[in-house]
Amino acid sequence: MKKNVYISVSTDPIKEYQKITDYAQEMQGHADFLHCDIMDGKFVENVTYDDQLVYNINQHSLIMLDVHLMCDEPLRSIDNYIKAGANIITVHYEAFKDKNDIILAVNKIKQADVLAGLSIKPETSVNEVKVYVHDFDVILVMSVEPGASGQKFMPEAIEKVKELSKLRANNNYKYKIEVDGGVNAENAKDLIEAGADMLVSGSYVYKAHDKLVAIEALRN
Repeated sequence: MKKNVYISVSTDPIKEYQKITDYAQEMQGHADFLHCDIMDGKFVENVTYDDQLVYNINQHSLIMLDVHLMCDEPLRSIDNYIKAGANIITVHYEAFKDKNDIILAVNKIKQADVLAGLSIKPETSVNEVKVYVHDFDVILVMSVEPGASGQKFMPEAIEKVKELSKLRANNNYKYKIEVDGGVNAENAKDLIEAGADMLVSGSYVYKAHDKLVAIEALRN
């Protein structure tokens, strides 16, 4: 049976933020999610838009919003993105100075009937986060260093996906495995075979001659 793969198209390549809502409208009905990359200039160097634009996207499109917080102190901003209309809110494991706050974050997100995601940077091992993953709906594997679009895919991410898939199967966990960074039609097949359920695509889809063909190439 063919596996159902979700495609989350990233806003990261779009530098003129007024065009993001147009892209959301263009992608609705084709991509499954709009991946909203939120950067605060502290956790990563870049600074992007905030919850006000996410709210605006939500008001003017029907696409589901996959909000990825690349921010310090994510607990302080979760409520804003819940109010903005996020369907998934993903926080970074590395952003929590006190790891006990991870539990507070996941509870806050889930109490609002929003899906909760936990993201790990390339340097973070699955072993380091395995005590937390069962609480989350999505585990996001970064296959590039967070903070900049257009980086080359790190193939070691495939092994992380395999580890997370095995951990899920052995413990009957329910989380989806998402991969973000340098994903294209060439590595999508390996990621899906390794156990990935959701693929984030920034430049590959956004810069494609035919975006819909590019999305289907990722799925298949």
